[in-house]
Amino acid sequence: MSCRSLSRTALIAMAIVLYCHTPLHAQTVDAPAGLSGKLLLTGGVTQVEGSAGGGLTPWAVIGGYGSEDQIGANAYYTRVDVSDYGLDSYGVLVGFYDRFEISLARQRFDTQRIGAALGLGSGFEFEQDIVGLKWRVAGDAVVEQDSWLPQISIGLQHKRNKQGDIVRAVGAQDSSGTDVYISATKLYLAQSLLLNGTLRFTKANQMGILGFGGDRRDSYRAQLEMSAAYLLSRQLAIGAEYRSKPNNLGIADEDDWWDVFLAWAPNKHVSMTLAYVDLGNIVIADDQTGYYFSLQGGF
Repeated sequence: MSCRSLSRTALIAMAIVLYCHTPLHAQTVDAPAGLSGKLLLTGGVTQVEGSAGGGLTPWAVIGGYGSEDQIGANAYYTRVDVSDYGLDSYGVLVGFYDRFEISLARQRFDTQRIGAALGLGSGFEFEQDIVGLKWRVAGDAVVEQDSWLPQISIGLQHKRNKQGDIVRAVGAQDSSGTDVYISATKLYLAQSLLLNGTLRFTKANQMGILGFGGDRRDSYRAQLEMSAAYLLSRQLAIGAEYRSKPNNLGIADEDDWWDVFLAWAPNKHVSMTLAYVDLGNIVIADDQTGYYFSLQGGF
């Protein structure tokens, strides 16, 4: 189930990049007590697995608008519709003092007509719960503009698929697994440009929707994820993402994901992302392309 929810990553990128058009000293004014001290969208959007970042991949940013002495939070809903499948993802995250993040997400993957061809029944749904943790270990993407060092975070996403018997029947070795990743995010305010790279160590099949490990291989493999965003205005950004995938199951090849997105953030409390996504092959259906829409609220 390749769900290229790139949009979210896009959104964060766009917003963060949005700030590129305002002098940094003008943006870093102390906030009144109890109010957010972070810039618009610098907490990112929420990716399809629940972590702050883009739609497809986590970034090094910490979610929410809490600064170093505050707590912030986001709630999100994402819908991905491609040729033969649909994905709903929703959840919450909390960022503590711009240093640590915890997230909870649930995914529902609708097989639609393909479910009948697979012998599962039309409209059969896979469900997966995800708990995420992230820790910023170095750098500050916004403040440290005179440094070559990007903001760097390490994180994990523990995933539990609720259809264990079915995913094992198609060749998966486990119904639960943990992805570990390291992300580096660099924001160039003067150029209105944000770049992110993530290295993920995973055994997940289609993000975990088809379980973990398989008949081809059952070992962790490094996968590369990349994002870029350019700020068109203070509230509007465009960008693209790419996410490589493992290929563990003999039942079908698993293609890489990519997308292009448009993100809009009218204020710190609401952001929306719309993207075109290409998820490649998903089990017996090729050329899974379509749209991604994400809505996020937070503080």
